[in-house]
Amino acid sequence: MSELVLKSTSRRCTGPYGEASKIQEELDELVDAEAQQNKILAMVELSDLYGALEAVTVRYGLSMDDLKAMSHATARAFQDGSRK
Repeated sequence: MSELVLKSTSRRCTGPYGEASKIQEELDELVDAEAQQNKILAMVELSDLYGALEAVTVRYGLSMDDLKAMSHATARAFQDGSRK
């Protein structure tokens, strides 16, 4: 039976909440979860990543709806070929 790991296996700097470095920390932990092929841990890290993105977004005076709208606009630009 394989061991279930519920935390990151590598050591890294922790970023302060609300700073871009926190987004990087959570992204690195997601990469670790994927390397472990651990979907539960990946879900936890995706949730943490969402929270880190939200905190930085708020710091810029924006909302997650603003971020979502920009993401959709970017996706449309790739789909219609105006951006590669």
